[in-house]
Amino acid sequence: MNKKDIKKYRNMSYFIDAAARIIDEEGIEFVTIRKVSDLAGYNSATLYHYFKNLDELILFASIKHLKEYTLNLEKYIESAKGSIEIYYKIWECFCKYSFLNPQIYNNIFFGKHNDSIPHIIQEYYSIFPEELSGNSKELLPMLLGSDLYTRNLVLLSKIQSDGYLNESDLDDVNEMTILLYHGMLIKVLNSENQLKIEDILPKTLRYIKQILNSFIIKKEN
Repeated sequence: MNKKDIKKYRNMSYFIDAAARIIDEEGIEFVTIRKVSDLAGYNSATLYHYFKNLDELILFASIKHLKEYTLNLEKYIESAKGSIEIYYKIWECFCKYSFLNPQIYNNIFFGKHNDSIPHIIQEYYSIFPEELSGNSKELLPMLLGSDLYTRNLVLLSKIQSDGYLNESDLDDVNEMTILLYHGMLIKVLNSENQLKIEDILPKTLRYIKQILNSFIIKKEN
């Protein structure tokens, strides 16, 4: 990395950290250009050297809230055996942390600007590579996937290559699973903390298993 890129990423990190702090302390709806700039120690004009607009900055800051999920993922799957069990464990980890922070996860993966996510995820982890530390090389293609459909397809493709799914069924399994998950995420988001994670999490995982099991062509050993 050259000096210009090092300076760019360092300055971007100041703004991203500032926006993430405001999200944590006040809420995503209270993030403003002025607040972020003041907290980062720069003027507002400087922010626009690195981000197209406030929405893009908020997306970068939102990805920082995936950190707890990514850093705990390896621990979730360490005892899993086989691609199907790994698939379920990854979904368990993802659902747990997303249901604890539904607004952020919904903004990242289903928000109005989520078409920018492919570029943002790649650049974000260039700025904060340590947030992927501890994850195996096998998990990186999934974690660096541009959207949930891409991420989940990576996992399903492994299950298919192990002989448990027909390739022709991958898109159907993928779409059904993402639609189910999004519906449950919105349900949690709209409940305003009334739904208990210990109730909604096992139900979501049970539905995810039912979807996959309906397409399985042989049993996992």
